[in-house]
Amino acid sequence: MRGRPFFQFKSIHTSIALAFSCLIICTTVILSVNTYLISSDAVKDNSYDYTAQLIEQVNTNIQTYIGNMESIADLALRDEELQRLMRLSDPQDPEGLALARQTSTFFRSIAKSRNDIASIVFIGTNGALVSDRDDAQLKDYHELLKQDWYKTAKAAGGKSVISSSRVQHVYKNEYNWVVSISRQAEGAADGNSGVLLVDLNYNVINDLCKQIHMGNRGYVFLLDPTGDLIYHPQQQLVYSGLKSEAIEQILQLPDTRFLKAKNDGMTKLYTIRSSRYGWKVIGVNYPEDLVGDKGQIQFSAMLWGSLCLIIALIISILLSLTLTRPIKKLEGHMKKVEKGDFNTRFEIEGINEIGKLARTFNLMTGKIKELMSQVVQEQEDKRISELKALQAQIHPHFLYNTLDSIIWMAEMGKMNDVINMTSALSKLLRSTISKGEELIPIRAELAHIEHYLTIQNIRYRNKFAYSIEVDPAIMDKKILKIVLQPIVENAIYHGIKNKADAGHILIKGYRTNEGITLQIIDDGVGMDATKLQTLAAKGRPQPHAVHAIPSPSAASASATSGLGLQNVNHRIQLNFGERFGLSFDSELDEGTTVTLRLPELMEDKGD
Repeated sequence: MRGRPFFQFKSIHTSIALAFSCLIICTTVILSVNTYLISSDAVKDNSYDYTAQLIEQVNTNIQTYIGNMESIADLALRDEELQRLMRLSDPQDPEGLALARQTSTFFRSIAKSRNDIASIVFIGTNGALVSDRDDAQLKDYHELLKQDWYKTAKAAGGKSVISSSRVQHVYKNEYNWVVSISRQAEGAADGNSGVLLVDLNYNVINDLCKQIHMGNRGYVFLLDPTGDLIYHPQQQLVYSGLKSEAIEQILQLPDTRFLKAKNDGMTKLYTIRSSRYGWKVIGVNYPEDLVGDKGQIQFSAMLWGSLCLIIALIISILLSLTLTRPIKKLEGHMKKVEKGDFNTRFEIEGINEIGKLARTFNLMTGKIKELMSQVVQEQEDKRISELKALQAQIHPHFLYNTLDSIIWMAEMGKMNDVINMTSALSKLLRSTISKGEELIPIRAELAHIEHYLTIQNIRYRNKFAYSIEVDPAIMDKKILKIVLQPIVENAIYHGIKNKADAGHILIKGYRTNEGITLQIIDDGVGMDATKLQTLAAKGRPQPHAVHAIPSPSAASASATSGLGLQNVNHRIQLNFGERFGLSFDSELDEGTTVTLRLPELMEDKGD
């Protein structure tokens, strides 16, 4: 026993209304949720992109700023007085003191041109000390040599070293927050060199980062390659342990769009960019800040979803009533047809599907009546066609003429011709029987027609020659038995026989996109347009076209030949459909071409 459907109602109106309602509810819910999710994701993506752009801009600004400072340091190191001072063996002699004053003046001019430079100091390996200040006192020479910025610059071997934010220890009684650039000068021939220190005001870095606003609570901070903070808006809280950042994870990752981590009991999104100096610029966002209007988006999605749902449900009920009313009427007429009343008609006005269904119903009832009688007639026609095909297989007149020819040749002593004709006739009769099969290989059908041509060629005393040009690839394809003989017979009797000189018959075969094509081409007397149209009308080779060149003269195309070709065409279309069959092309005094189109079959016509 089959299971009962989950939804089963006696009224189609109820089924349609319920189906529409379920579909609309599901669609509305899915669309509403999807709209909210898409809107939320779009806002988040925009926020991510905006944050990434801001961080990229900060990174670019910092790199540009540090690059300018490196250029200033390079300019200072290339100063001629500084180069001469660095090469002196005793920088405290009068020449050294004079060069130191000149170099200090040059440093001072550089510092005054940029308010972001805190100080410029040079320490030579020969004991030289030069600063951009006159009033400030530098710490002891040997104490300066022990400071980290000097050691790292010496270890870098001429490359610029950028420090983290630090407290300045170069001048006595000064403790300013700076970011330093230190670089070792190129050594002289005697080995003397030195290190240049350029201190940058920390406030410049601070201003670059503080002006960046990301949401309600977002911020930017900087790290050096070792993980030390260069800038953080709450740097003192980080140092005191009251606030933390995912510094270890940030150092281990390359540049990324965002890193999600949990610190201080809150989830943060980090956007990371690395500068060419090794600094990392990190932007911090809070996920809940990225979708600031989350509640408004939810409310809007629910409001419009509910409104659309109510309107759609009302429309579905009205639409189901409109659809089911004519369908119920059609149901009544179908019950009449079910009882055998094929004269009933369903009258309805309209051009929609219901109207088309009504007209189709009327056509169906009429077509059923027509088909019931047509099936009987087609079965009868097929039986008659098969009977005619059998009659065409062994034509008594052809057999009598062949035997008479054999007797005449025997009396004339033409034993070789008797042997050849008798052998060909024997093979022809054997292939005609073909074990009762209706479909045979093209190879067998060509062998049959070759025997037939051999007999006819001997009978007509070499009145014609023949050739067979068939693609070997189609030799094993299937064809109806005895379809070529009536066509070849027509070519001999009505084309070649009435020709003054010898003729030629060519049989061609090849594969096309639609199947198999066979052509029987003769260079006989041909026929005019009238005869050709008469022959085509009897054969009705649909849907192939017929072509001919009109002529006032007539050619012989007897009713017998027309019936034979009609039988062949009818057999083909009964077996394979009206797409296949015969088509004719003829020109008076030039010859005739009969084209036979068949499907490509291997084992049986179901292929």
